[in-house]
Amino acid sequence: MVQFTTIMLQFAEKGEKTGWTYIEIPAMLANKLVPNNKKSFRVKGKLDSYSFEGIALLPMGEGDFIMPLNATIRKGIKKKKGASVKVEMKVDTYEKPLSADFMECLTDEPKAAEKFNTLPKGHQRYFSKWIEEAKTDSTKTKSISA
Repeated sequence: MVQFTTIMLQFAEKGEKTGWTYIEIPAMLANKLVPNNKKSFRVKGKLDSYSFEGIALLPMGEGDFIMPLNATIRKGIKKKKGASVKVEMKVDTYEKPLSADFMECLTDEPKAAEKFNTLPKGHQRYFSKWIEEAKTDSTKTKSISA
């Protein structure tokens, strides 16, 4: 676990990250979480007294990372850009199971399954979540039209 205090920042002009509120995790601290890593990984912990889990740290080069702070988190800690925040975090190793229905469908399509298995875990979770959300949206639509 690492603990530190930092300032909430916001990107001005940074391509797709323009307007994002975030905190920086310097290479020295990131290295304590996952030594010699330059790829995104998930963490859990607290920002002040607000608990979080499954948040991806994004690499920014030279071993530094950022943690984006979405609206839910900002509301939870009741702070904005420029505010100081106390951070406690450790690696989050929990992996949400992939969609059982989607995985069953892939058994019927070996080439698709082979391609899916070459994807990074994050991309696999993205597609699995997309399928589950589509199922949920379909169920909502059916119950509304019934």
